[in-house]
Amino acid sequence: MNAFAGEIIGTALLILLGDGVVANVVLKRTKGSGSGWIAITAGWGLAVFVAVFVVAGFSGAHINPAVTVGLALAGEFAWPRVPEYLAAQFIGAAIGAFLVWYQYRDHFDATDDPDAKLGTFCTGPAIRNDVRNLFCEVIATFVLVFAILYMVEPDIGLGPLDALPVGLLVLVIGLCLGGTTGYAINPARDLSPRIMHALLPIAHKRDSDWSYAWIPVVGPTLGGLAAAGLYLLLS
Repeated sequence: MNAFAGEIIGTALLILLGDGVVANVVLKRTKGSGSGWIAITAGWGLAVFVAVFVVAGFSGAHINPAVTVGLALAGEFAWPRVPEYLAAQFIGAAIGAFLVWYQYRDHFDATDDPDAKLGTFCTGPAIRNDVRNLFCEVIATFVLVFAILYMVEPDIGLGPLDALPVGLLVLVIGLCLGGTTGYAINPARDLSPRIMHALLPIAHKRDSDWSYAWIPVVGPTLGGLAAAGLYLLLS
């Protein structure tokens, strides 16, 4: 497995399991229906653990454009490799979102709540306030990338032994900071599944809320850059 394939597979696993737990909780007639926010945050944390553990030895398991850009700015990753990693992450996220839809297709059909269907693919704010929502994504991603910068291997990324710490990191971000926006903290995690929501033949779906879509892309990017900036300052 090369690094490009590793990022595709890692990000696909992340979205398959992460969006999968959301589908299991919010869609009708699933075994996990109604199990709540704790199940979602735990599922996302464990999804990160699985993805990092599987592909860390091949790509460094960035699986997140904000992480890739933050590592590059901090001098821990080569800038010429950034476009390759970003392309792989967006492709992998689209694949993962498609697999979630196919896995839960009968339950999408059985669910009459279009907001729940959209929420399976991408994030949305609990209270819509663009400035505050953007700030929430910046802060949550800052915590993610700043912590990761202190556990990365130079010019590679996260090693397999860092799978559990980074999974726990995502879990605690979700539990403590995720209740405002759903903590995208990853542009690929939100944008690619949102595009898949728009393209897939989902019965009785709503629009894909494109007016909000820029926040979980811009916010995490700014958060990653801010984390790298502070890391360089402290170094």
